[in-house]
Amino acid sequence: MKTYVVDTNVLIQAPYAVYCFEEHLVVLPVVVLEELDHLKKAEGERGANARNAIRILENLRQKGDLLKGVPLKNGGCLRVEKNFVDVKLPPDLPEEKMDNRILKVCLGLKGSAIEKIPEQSAGESGPEGSPKESREPVILVTKDILLRIKAQMLGIRAEDFAAEQVSGREEQYTGREEAFVPEEHLKEFKKKGIGADLLYQVNETGEPLPVCLEENQFVVLKGDQSAKKTMLGRMEGGKVVPLAYKKAKPYGVSPRNAGQYFLQEALMQPASKAPLVIVKGAAGTAKTFYALAVGLEKVLNDPSGEYRRILVSRPNAQFDADIGFLPGDEQEKISPLMRPVIDNLEQLVDSSEESRYEDERELKGKIDEIFGRGLIQAEALNFIRGRSIVKTYLIIDEAQNMTPNQVKGIITRAGEGTKIILLGDPGQIDRPFLDERTNGLSYASEHMKGSPLCWQITMTSKECERSALAMDGGRRL
Repeated sequence: MKTYVVDTNVLIQAPYAVYCFEEHLVVLPVVVLEELDHLKKAEGERGANARNAIRILENLRQKGDLLKGVPLKNGGCLRVEKNFVDVKLPPDLPEEKMDNRILKVCLGLKGSAIEKIPEQSAGESGPEGSPKESREPVILVTKDILLRIKAQMLGIRAEDFAAEQVSGREEQYTGREEAFVPEEHLKEFKKKGIGADLLYQVNETGEPLPVCLEENQFVVLKGDQSAKKTMLGRMEGGKVVPLAYKKAKPYGVSPRNAGQYFLQEALMQPASKAPLVIVKGAAGTAKTFYALAVGLEKVLNDPSGEYRRILVSRPNAQFDADIGFLPGDEQEKISPLMRPVIDNLEQLVDSSEESRYEDERELKGKIDEIFGRGLIQAEALNFIRGRSIVKTYLIIDEAQNMTPNQVKGIITRAGEGTKIILLGDPGQIDRPFLDERTNGLSYASEHMKGSPLCWQITMTSKECERSALAMDGGRRL
């Protein structure tokens, strides 16, 4: 049985983390309880998760003595550790610092584990006669990279919290694929689609390979006699079908590349068929622009009344923590975060690049009218928490700055007739303790892959339409 010492930041990101270590022993140093107590009144996600973690500990406390250890439902055990205050650290690691108090617990537990190993026979000692590594290793689990480095300096094994990790960015699901199809089947594709079993790819030696497609995965079909003959389709029920909205021009916008055709298809589908759309891609690939264009098309131009409104939110770690201290009402507080949305709206409400900014007052008036009529509303991510959102076109921009727990909360908020669009770039993360493998956008993408209710597309750097400089910078930098 392994011993996992869990840092506070793990519980702040995933309050249920104590249940994620299977049959092993989970240890919480007393300093972790002190930090949870300090954070329980914090605003936003940190405070909510701290309170949730405390409630979990309270439920376990009622089942037994946490100092002696309480069995967990997965077969493991949770224990609070208050000992090892006398363990010595190197002089350059001050003992009063919270992180270093956790290291003292790890060293104490590690020393106790080594002492329990029976006397070793000749040849079983470690390098230079050191004791053999314990068969019950002590592992520090923390989101703090620098704490993991300090742990390694002290000979303590340290790991990131892996329960919410997904594959690296290069291996993540993109929602798109390219495949060859026999030339004679291209005509029937236009009418009724073709079976996925007819598609194939080729390896380095030119040998055909079968193609494995997920439900709703987009496909660029190439004729095997002429690669210049290409068609765009989507996997549905074992066959690849043509795009239904290929000729659409939402709010006057036309797609300029394959990625935008796929993006348009996913966004234009009704919420009953595509309630969740996940879009990943670098800056300048028109993710936010296209999402707003389709939203305006549905709310303003579509008489069916499919959606009541467009709701836009952009998570930001620092902003979420400080929103209560900013002046003004809710809309004034979040207006700085909405500036990128307004930039895109300016291009949509006035499509003329030559005259768009000739009359700034008129342009601002058009934007203000949209917000004034309630067609587009902006809210901080914290304020969406706990609500049931009905018949809403919900855009979460910069979703790579969400935690897995946050993205789960958003997706489970979807009421009848609501469409959720998650937009972001896993390579541009601003939130501490998140990376390309642990952010909410990538987490949702990997776990919702193959769902008939989720449509996904990853835009490529070649599909950047912002400017020639933006495209060149994305390729070179």
